[in-house]
Amino acid sequence: MRSLTYSMGVSLDGYIVGPDGGFNWSAPDEEVFRFATDEVRETGVHLLGRRLYETMLYWETADQDPSLDAGMFEFAAIWKALPKVVFSTTLSAVQGNTRLASGGLAAEIERLRAEPGEGDIAIGGATLAAEAAALGLIDEYRARVYPVLVGGGIPFFPQRERRVDLELVETRTFGSKVVYLRYRVAR
Repeated sequence: MRSLTYSMGVSLDGYIVGPDGGFNWSAPDEEVFRFATDEVRETGVHLLGRRLYETMLYWETADQDPSLDAGMFEFAAIWKALPKVVFSTTLSAVQGNTRLASGGLAAEIERLRAEPGEGDIAIGGATLAAEAAALGLIDEYRARVYPVLVGGGIPFFPQRERRVDLELVETRTFGSKVVYLRYRVAR
């Protein structure tokens, strides 16, 4: 059965965006970008909330940008080909290899887990991931922790009064001092 993974960049104090909505502090260097590209390459389908979908729309046409370096061009090709499902109550259409979710999050994840396919199911977007976490659906948390304190904003981890025990699977420290932490939910 396919695992549901939640992976994003996060500040040391636990936020994916700061209080002003900015996340420029999480712009990856070349090494971290390559790592993130490899992670997306291993993904079978990506679930996104509306805001993350709109942020990632750039990559649907990025391959037409002549200023892209080879690594960004490679990411654009992988992202464009990746099947994506967007959860939104306000969008009526999406672009590329993307479809709007037709049902609830739990039903969609259950259906995708039952389908044959390669790669994990990734989930992105704080609101959507918080819903999946509250339902106990996330199998792995993958955080690229940036050495910055932003003081508030949107938290990486949902603020629920529910304990979740985790098992450390992998760590890695990059030259830029970003630390990758991969945890599996203990069942």
